[in-house]
Amino acid sequence: MKTTRFLVENAPFLAAGAMMTFLSSFGQTFFISVFSGEIRQAFDISHGEWGGIYMIGTTLSAVVMIWAGGLTDIFRVRVLGPVILVGLAAACLAMALNRAFWALPLVIFALRFFGQGMSSHIAVVAMARWFVATRGRALSIASLGFALGEASLPILFVALMGAFDWRYLWIACAAVCLVGLPVLIRLLRKERTPQSTAQAESNLGMGGRHWTRGQALRDRLFWAMVPAILGPAAFNTAFFFHQVHFAEVKGWSHMQLVSFFPLYTFMSIGAMMLSGWALDRFGTARLTPFYQLPMVAGFLIFAVANSPATMALGLFFLALTSGANATLPNAFWADFYGTAHIGSVKAMAAAVMVLGSAIGPGLTGLLIDLGLGLENQYAAVAAYFVVTTLLMVAAIGKAGKTLPRRPTAPTG
Repeated sequence: MKTTRFLVENAPFLAAGAMMTFLSSFGQTFFISVFSGEIRQAFDISHGEWGGIYMIGTTLSAVVMIWAGGLTDIFRVRVLGPVILVGLAAACLAMALNRAFWALPLVIFALRFFGQGMSSHIAVVAMARWFVATRGRALSIASLGFALGEASLPILFVALMGAFDWRYLWIACAAVCLVGLPVLIRLLRKERTPQSTAQAESNLGMGGRHWTRGQALRDRLFWAMVPAILGPAAFNTAFFFHQVHFAEVKGWSHMQLVSFFPLYTFMSIGAMMLSGWALDRFGTARLTPFYQLPMVAGFLIFAVANSPATMALGLFFLALTSGANATLPNAFWADFYGTAHIGSVKAMAAAVMVLGSAIGPGLTGLLIDLGLGLENQYAAVAAYFVVTTLLMVAAIGKAGKTLPRRPTAPTG
């Protein structure tokens, strides 16, 4: 299928996915961490305390995601999506209005659950269920919302904080979410019908069957993938969460650091689109085992970077994995476990991912307070990704032999 025809025929569904991934930005670490300095000052807390609060709120989000993620197997996007956007708007207002230290973990929970958790989950599950032969392409296009948020929002809001109180900016975020409500409803007024029975038969998982969540949890492959799911969420999150501190360690201003983020996003978009095309051509079994190798190089470079040019090189390698991470893991669950229960299965993976994003800031913040600097920590992170790659090579290599023949995307 030619790209132009694919985009035209599926524009409303792809746009809905991209809008949900963009709005998830308000609950993503790269956005919340922009306000880290202001939040720590407002509540008089240290790096470790802020990391701990963030870990508590995010962990609660991961726990609730185990249940809530399965709702995507029951409700259509046009029903569930607006509810999630209202919740995200309320969470943004809570951040703006909250003055109580004890409530801060609850605010973080709401932002992470409705933003990073459910908004992202709804979008990627919809793409995985609605598309089969062009799943990689659909996931990469819908994930452009993530990239747009990463490229534009940090530098925009850092600049806006020079003119407006940070709490007013969170009110603006709530307004944006509410504006998205009628847009989403309009885009999905005729929601794409899930794959027909014939198509579903062509998208069975390992062993030629659809796996339930319980069956997936008893499968060795799922647990072999857990460290790989955990790693990017934990350490990408840690990198962006501690961006203010990282800039101080390197002797740069915060604005100097965030000025690199559009470059990072541009490169991750390229990696995301390339991985989507490669996924449709070669399949997840061939690509997934190796997509975290660039992280090894990226974090080693962060550990030693002392100039903008070196920093840009590290971001290049980080972007390669970050871009692929938007497509490959999401397609992996549908390919290996089938689509009949993809919402429930993917919810477990999403909970692990959210848990990783809780562990990353909390662990690194604690180690900073204990005197172990980020540069030394990032060298250890590089070693972690060597281990996850070896685990994936072994586990996916064995499980891939049981996959049914996958349909290929038409090119005419």
